[in-house]
Amino acid sequence: MLPYYANVNKVESPFEIQKFVREVEAGDYNSFFHRLQSFFADTTYEVIRDQELHYENVLFIVFKLLGFYTKVEYHTSEGRIDLVLQTDKFIYIMEFKLNGTAEEALQQINDKHYALPFETDERKLFKIGVNFSAETRNIEKWIVES
Repeated sequence: MLPYYANVNKVESPFEIQKFVREVEAGDYNSFFHRLQSFFADTTYEVIRDQELHYENVLFIVFKLLGFYTKVEYHTSEGRIDLVLQTDKFIYIMEFKLNGTAEEALQQINDKHYALPFETDERKLFKIGVNFSAETRNIEKWIVES
């Protein structure tokens, strides 16, 4: 039996859930972040809040509903990672900034050694700094270290 989203009309659902899942599972972070930009662009401005927590919660819900192992505010000895997403092949550590910079977010990952708890894991690790813009209510930029 196909999953419920396999029969969704593409005219009604331009996000294309199946492609998104494949991109995450393949480690294709640029494609899935472009897809997330499209998702946020298609969200009415009245429901978006000017708080970093809003974006964190939306991404948590998206990844969790698709069945990915996802944790927000993942506690380490030096701080809290905004979002950790794990697949069978990859670990994504994401730090978010609202009206900051993706570089600042990535620097926080490195300064606070957020990758250290996953160091002995054999999966490929991506450290992703993400900046959201309150003006555009969208992902402004992301940068990745692997």
